[in-house]
Amino acid sequence: MPKVAPAGKCDHKLPKQVRERAAYRGEVNMLKRRSLLTVAGAAGLVPAAPAILRAAETPGVTATEIRIGNTMPYSGPASAYSSVGESDAAFFQWLNDQGGIAGRKINFISLDDGYSPPRTVEQTRRLVEDDQVAFVFGALGTPTNTAVHRYLNQKKVPQLFVNTGADKWADPQHFPWTIGFLPSYRIEAQIYAKYMLKENPGTKLAVLYQNDDFGKDYVTGLRDVFGKDWDKYVVRTATYETTDPTVDSQLADLHMSGADTLLVAAVPKFAAQAIRKVYDIGWTPTFFMTNVSISVGSVLQPAGPEKAVGLISGLFCKDAVDPAWDSDTGMGQFKAFMAKYLSSADISDGFYVWGYAVSYLLWKALQQCDGDFSRENVMKQAINVKNLEVPVLLPGIRVNTSPTDYHTLRALQLARWNGKSWMRFGEIIEGMTT
Repeated sequence: MPKVAPAGKCDHKLPKQVRERAAYRGEVNMLKRRSLLTVAGAAGLVPAAPAILRAAETPGVTATEIRIGNTMPYSGPASAYSSVGESDAAFFQWLNDQGGIAGRKINFISLDDGYSPPRTVEQTRRLVEDDQVAFVFGALGTPTNTAVHRYLNQKKVPQLFVNTGADKWADPQHFPWTIGFLPSYRIEAQIYAKYMLKENPGTKLAVLYQNDDFGKDYVTGLRDVFGKDWDKYVVRTATYETTDPTVDSQLADLHMSGADTLLVAAVPKFAAQAIRKVYDIGWTPTFFMTNVSISVGSVLQPAGPEKAVGLISGLFCKDAVDPAWDSDTGMGQFKAFMAKYLSSADISDGFYVWGYAVSYLLWKALQQCDGDFSRENVMKQAINVKNLEVPVLLPGIRVNTSPTDYHTLRALQLARWNGKSWMRFGEIIEGMTT
């Protein structure tokens, strides 16, 4: 790991890995701006003349760099996801160490939005209008990305591989400049509902979900499967706001409904609370948890691993602490990367794997650009990824995008937590894209 430079001043306490991240060759580019993280690249090879001309016409692209913008909840109710941003930044440091892309180094500017949509608007405008980034990549959060969805499309700035599974990111007819990364929440809920009906035709389901597009996608997916029989299977629903202190009262109410099955669509803070509360009140439903809140290090350990035994979710990434992957080549690559670039990080935090996966995808899409990093071509390549095998995705799950289908990942494998690791079962399952 390069020598660590002292952290700059900022108006809130960023996670240690962010405060102390070294940039390429140990040089930290500290811009005097609130909540700014930059991984800056040194000068690279001079490309051929046509590429230079294209670079001059594209904001954020020069003969030596590609400037990429990102917003991430390094603070606030969803700060557990900050590991994704840390992994992104480390990946681009690794990529710069390999020489970058087509002779250009990545200048990754990641700003804290606190999972607050108004701050996301402010930070995204800063990235586009002040920092002149070429595109926005991997921004995290459904409500936060929703706040800048229309703005980025109007500006024709690629909003690439959004780090949420909201189904809205796959809408090329109305938002051609936006593509998501995670499996659709709607598809995920469809998969859970089909499993519920197969295993328990008399399911009595209770649902707790975040009161925004993130949570509502799960309700939509359930309705896709239950249809006119919704009231037959769903006995009670409850919502929470990200400003709520806990979800204890909602879970107590759901428990009183007599439900024998529970689905929770919550960010990590509230997911951990839900696991603890369900255990503490002695409720033993068949328990499904959104796959964006099943990190061992960030959710299950804080909740108490023993309290989550039996929890079911849908996996798409490998788990770094699962012995099943000890001899796996792809996981070996990831662990070597972590040892060099994020050596003090908790490798049991699955969000690092997730960040590595999405950054790897961007790398491959940029390679397809063949030196033309105009916004139009970057977007074109992002929606034309074919059968890509990402080292940390589960076997059988590959990336496929097309101009008519922006669902980047479509498949999951169900898994059950046994107190120590996620035990996968059944086949890889695809939901119904819409």
